[in-house]
Amino acid sequence: MLTCFIRYEIDPFKKDAFTEYARAWGQAIPRNGADLIGYFGPHEGSATTAYGVYNVETLAAYEAYRARLAADPLGKANYEFAKRERFILKEDRIFLKNVSVPHSAPVLP
Repeated sequence: MLTCFIRYEIDPFKKDAFTEYARAWGQAIPRNGADLIGYFGPHEGSATTAYGVYNVETLAAYEAYRARLAADPLGKANYEFAKRERFILKEDRIFLKNVSVPHSAPVLP
């Protein structure tokens, strides 16, 4: 399993547009084959940093998922929304794998 971390630099005056964008991905990403962990927008601290995080089985599965997402009507509309509204200033994507599993159960008092 690979986890894709997308780091966004967003326009601080267009946080609501990013929220709309994130909510649309909340519908489109899972139905096109990735396990969405979530989209995270600014709350405290930086007003310009946001993240999207999801899991895919392999890089090949990621490529197939991206093709489905690009063909999905909501995916297409969301890409166009971001392009038109220009609230994303920069986007970086990295794939990591969880190397700490299995995790132990928490110890409760």
